[in-house]
Amino acid sequence: MSSELERPPRQADERTALIGWLDLQRQILCWKCEGLSDEDARRAVIPTSPAMTMAGLISHMRWTEHLWLEVLFLGGDKKQNPAFDESSKNADWHTDGRPLAELLAEYEAQCARSDEVVAAAGLDGIGRHRWMLIHLVEETGRHAGHADIVRELLDGTKGYY
Repeated sequence: MSSELERPPRQADERTALIGWLDLQRQILCWKCEGLSDEDARRAVIPTSPAMTMAGLISHMRWTEHLWLEVLFLGGDKKQNPAFDESSKNADWHTDGRPLAELLAEYEAQCARSDEVVAAAGLDGIGRHRWMLIHLVEETGRHAGHADIVRELLDGTKGYY
């Protein structure tokens, strides 16, 4: 596994830095899925966390982007987001056997929508919008780290970026 991902520039305004780090973490998460079969993408390798599969991580992050930027940031409808489904624990992690390519396409489309939301938002003042974006960088980086572990346990593949 090799990658040509690059860190954001060291000299950048706050918006460029935040979006750059968020995008890098998103790319790492997708990169960790390269070459995986659908079967491996759905295979649980951590006995105490059966939902933490590569497919589950991608699904969860798709809905995390939706939750933070479309529901909480914009005040949109939360009904379509399975994270709010109180009848099913961790519903946003469930993939129902859907192909990894489909989950990745949905995640990438959600990220593009999130980028549109952030591009239209003011981040200059202190407030919830900036906090939400910083939290999304943290959440994505955290799960990119989980993807490192899951991928290594699946097939021994390692790589930082």
